[in-house]
Amino acid sequence: MINGITLSYFIFLLPLLVFVINGLFVGNRSAKGAAAIAVIGNGIAAACAILVAVDYFTSGMAPGKVIPYEFTFLPFAGFNANIGLLTDPLSMMMMVVVTFISFMVNIYSIGYMRKDPSAGRFFSLLSLFSFSMLGLVAATNLFQMFIFWELVGVSSYLLIGFWYHKPSAVSASKQAFILTRFADSFFLCGIVLVSYIVGSFDFSVINDLTLHDFYHTTINLGITTISQADALVLGAVLIFIGGWGKSAMFPMHIWLPNAMEGPTPVSSIIHSATMVVAGVYLVARLFPFFAICKGTLDIIMVVGAFTMVFAAVIACTQKDIKRILAYSTLSQLGYMMFALGVCSMGDVVVTTGWTASTFHIFTHAFFKCSLFLIAGSVIHVVHTNDLDKMGGLWSKMPFTYWCCFICVLAISGIPPFSGFFSKDEIILAAFQGHHYVVFGLALLTSGLTTFYMFRMFFLAFHGDPRSDLVRGHRIKEDFAMTLPIVVLAIPSFLGGYIAKGFFEHYFKPGSLHIPQLVKLEELPWLPYIAVGVALLALFIAWVCYCSPRAKVNKALDETNRSSFYKIVYHKFYFDEIYYAVVRQFVFGGIARTARFIQDYIIEGILAFVVASVHKMGNLVRFAQSGYLPFYLGTLIVGVIFWRIFGQLPL
Repeated sequence: MINGITLSYFIFLLPLLVFVINGLFVGNRSAKGAAAIAVIGNGIAAACAILVAVDYFTSGMAPGKVIPYEFTFLPFAGFNANIGLLTDPLSMMMMVVVTFISFMVNIYSIGYMRKDPSAGRFFSLLSLFSFSMLGLVAATNLFQMFIFWELVGVSSYLLIGFWYHKPSAVSASKQAFILTRFADSFFLCGIVLVSYIVGSFDFSVINDLTLHDFYHTTINLGITTISQADALVLGAVLIFIGGWGKSAMFPMHIWLPNAMEGPTPVSSIIHSATMVVAGVYLVARLFPFFAICKGTLDIIMVVGAFTMVFAAVIACTQKDIKRILAYSTLSQLGYMMFALGVCSMGDVVVTTGWTASTFHIFTHAFFKCSLFLIAGSVIHVVHTNDLDKMGGLWSKMPFTYWCCFICVLAISGIPPFSGFFSKDEIILAAFQGHHYVVFGLALLTSGLTTFYMFRMFFLAFHGDPRSDLVRGHRIKEDFAMTLPIVVLAIPSFLGGYIAKGFFEHYFKPGSLHIPQLVKLEELPWLPYIAVGVALLALFIAWVCYCSPRAKVNKALDETNRSSFYKIVYHKFYFDEIYYAVVRQFVFGGIARTARFIQDYIIEGILAFVVASVHKMGNLVRFAQSGYLPFYLGTLIVGVIFWRIFGQLPL
């Protein structure tokens, strides 16, 4: 009988094997064959992940940490960089989610990419992305995580720029790659600093540290000498910057909405439970280390809370259905990130936030993946992303309509849908940590989320059709594209209720080895306030965009908008500022300065050396003439100079 360790090998090897087979052999010859191989391979990987998870949670090992296998990849002086599989509740949850989402997206892509001539290449890259993300979440140490972290970046670059004939797709892929590599440079510096001080890459060693052991020794950073304890705090901030960029927190957020230039299945898998939650996963994985590094959790809280509100405000004005979901992802990532940050309450760590953040990763994966697939189905039949040209689709796409309704209710935090249970815990964590401003912002963002999601829902599916594409054509739902949407709607509806007890039982912060952990009293009135805010926002959205008296065309009219609305609609002109800075400062300043140094200093010195050597060679060649009187004259002149300047005895 195949045991759990053997099955765990298949979780990783099957997506990698699919990538190799489709990339080298099948992809260029048969798109249908590549699709079949991708669906079967990723489906078996998902089944293996579920079986391994069931074995782990039912065998009595949970919530303990198990490493079924680990191999030395590179030996360093005093410690090794290993590659292995870390099995604990967090990694098992992520492996199940990643493989299941990947399986659903591959099925959906059969219909979405049916007419694309490069579909074989697409299925190959999708499996590479899945393999990279699985290696990241199963990492036993920072070294392994960084390897797969970069591989996720490369594969996402290839997927975002998949339609490379479109300049916008090429620009978006480069932007995502450059911005995340910028953040990753800090991540790498943090890994080097922390591992040098600690003497290990392993998460277990880093998470069990106490800073008191490092206060009495110093380290020279080149520009200053500080205690090793302060250096570890600096390393924690540097590591977090890597997650900051990967999860697209403000101000490194602009690559994520622009990543919508890729095919919709790419948007779905990037935004649901894979690439963008890698930063949140990093903080959750190293949470004990961040908790002992004073001030780090406060930075995480501020960055997450600001991103949450900033993205939600922008989403309220957007008309591109995929961009609304992109900014929604940014806002939800802010929720997850600040939930980890609010765990700090002075010198005490509150337990609620860590569990709530990981719980929201789980629930968010299903309804956000489904929402992007729904957006892709709508775009596929109406041939536009613009909400202005939709409307009246509920009767033409009934399965898509009801699934969208379930997912919108889930992300809005309305019971009994899945998002209610995880978002309620996040808001509770902010209140229990005495972070009342963040608590208020979380409630506000909850209302904004409900408003812009139902705004999108009403404009897309309700009212009269606003374009001839919707009004005059017979629209039929594609089975391959609709099936994953229906399947994902099930955990979006029931997942929170079923998994709540599971997370409370197995995701115990007490196993994180943090001293002074406390659990504060529950607040029975809080769910009523959160749901009340969501229902009020739903009512406002209905009045504005769906009620019999709603003037939708007037609401969509841009001519009489206020200046503030236009600023928000243009995303606070952050993209324009970014491009101005990049083009004028980076390209115009730094790049031109580097080019000047390259052309006139480095190459100038090189040209001078080459010319000098060439000139000396000519002189030596001239001296070797074979003319005896010249040799005798040169010898006499040399002796005279030697006698005068060298004081040689005769």
